[in-house]
Amino acid sequence: MEFEKDNSFFTGRIKSIGFAFKGAFKLITTEHSVMVQSSIALLLIIAGFVFEISREEWMMQILAFGLVLGIESLNTAVEKIADFIHPEFHNKIGFIKDIAAGAVLFAAFAAIAVGLLIYVPKFM
Repeated sequence: MEFEKDNSFFTGRIKSIGFAFKGAFKLITTEHSVMVQSSIALLLIIAGFVFEISREEWMMQILAFGLVLGIESLNTAVEKIADFIHPEFHNKIGFIKDIAAGAVLFAAFAAIAVGLLIYVPKFM
């Protein structure tokens, strides 16, 4: 099957959105780290309703989820491309994959900080 570019603005955007949903579904159903992170996001959404967090707290929480899941998605893409290009272990590929994982760690630390700032005062 040959790829055919859709030059129509409207139908091209609709197809792009479809591909994006397909990719998000693949991530959530096949990648364990995304499953865990999505589950944590769902639990914190429930906690947000239980603790009646403010509008600003919702914004920060949503941005934190988006940051972690977005960077994790890019990390997964980097790992898949690296494994496809060079399936055997290689120091340079390992270095690249470690850097991508480090980006996820930075995002996770920021999200944890946001969560602590929102929820620790609720318990005090």
